[in-house]
Amino acid sequence: MDTVLLVDDDRPVLTAGEQTLELAGFSVVACATGEQALELLDRARPAVVVTDLRMPGIDGMELLARLRAHDPELPVVLVTGHGDVAMAVRAIREGAYDFVEKPAPPEMLADVVRRAAERRRLVLENRRLRDELADANSRAIIGRTPAIERLRQTIAAVADTDADVLLWGETGTGKELVARALHAQGRRRERPFVALNCGAMPETIFESELFGHEAGAFTGAAKRRIGRIEHASGGTLFLDEIESMPLTLQVKILRTLQERAVEPLGSNELVPVDLRVVAATKVDLKQAAADGRFRQDLFYRLNVVVVPLPPLRDRRDDIPLLFRHFVQLACGRYNREPPALEGGRLDRLMAHDWPGNVRELRNVADRFVLGLGLLDGDVPHQDGGALTLPERVDMFEKTVIEAELNRHAGNVAKTIEALGLPRKTFYDKLKRHGLVRAEYEG
Repeated sequence: MDTVLLVDDDRPVLTAGEQTLELAGFSVVACATGEQALELLDRARPAVVVTDLRMPGIDGMELLARLRAHDPELPVVLVTGHGDVAMAVRAIREGAYDFVEKPAPPEMLADVVRRAAERRRLVLENRRLRDELADANSRAIIGRTPAIERLRQTIAAVADTDADVLLWGETGTGKELVARALHAQGRRRERPFVALNCGAMPETIFESELFGHEAGAFTGAAKRRIGRIEHASGGTLFLDEIESMPLTLQVKILRTLQERAVEPLGSNELVPVDLRVVAATKVDLKQAAADGRFRQDLFYRLNVVVVPLPPLRDRRDDIPLLFRHFVQLACGRYNREPPALEGGRLDRLMAHDWPGNVRELRNVADRFVLGLGLLDGDVPHQDGGALTLPERVDMFEKTVIEAELNRHAGNVAKTIEALGLPRKTFYDKLKRHGLVRAEYEG
């Protein structure tokens, strides 16, 4: 049963409204003042607030403002006298759900409250789904070691703020996964998450790609193009491999971070942007700045919230859990039963140094499911039977594509040129083999 918080300083009107709403199937908490309504708000947890506009002390307009500060999506219905209609319309512009004039016919009041309660149910359901999505993203960071627990705690502490974040970790430690978790658990979760790999972008188009351009800004710029930064406005901009950004562009990105505005190529106008920046690096940016390979002022601008990502060798107790997770995913992709993992092979996994970190472990899990052994030197197991010729061809094809992606750091143009494949065929094969191009960048 939905609860309605009913507020009116006129006792007979308050009693009549309480009876009307209870007969309509609502649970009603009646208050004679705005002050009392605010005191009961957290305890009553109303689906709808119905309040008189003119009251001594906290009136309906001030109560509306305070309720919206508490929860901007809580429906507030105003009850007004005939002369207050203009004020009620202004209140709706400021966030009120609706208003009814005194004396309000019982069926009209009940209908307005019923619609407001339905809206509240939809809002709460959307919140629940968003929370579940954020929780799912948090669970995607798999592990139980203290290092991973600390990482989860850090994400939870900073996700719902607008603080820019610098992720620091070796290749394959899951920097983009953490960036997406920060986005999914934050207030910007329903806005764009825009990822850009600074190491995979040719310098000749980097500035246009990042900042956009006006029509005629350079040869071939036939129309205006919105850059990645402007496209990310309202959401999160993820700058991976930021140490690879050309020094000349680091000045412009620094200005963007300071002023939260971009100046597209060929324009003299600054375009305001509202975004959160998550940058990622695999090098020590402080040392890079000292060596002149990275701007010192940009380093200190980014060095606010620094989140280190532990390498897999520092969280070895997570290896069995991660490996079983990746084996289950691979079994689903290849339609195979999970093979048995003998103790000796598990010991080899635990002893390996994992220079490629979690990404390397996932590839090992794929090979294991396909019967190709674990690490170099392993004898392929026969639990799933001998591979058929099509399976062997598929495995060879996947290996070749992976090798070219690695060789060209995930650059699509160079990879498809080396493979001699049309772009559409290349993407079809990536999907078929479960390959994610972004994971080979850098």
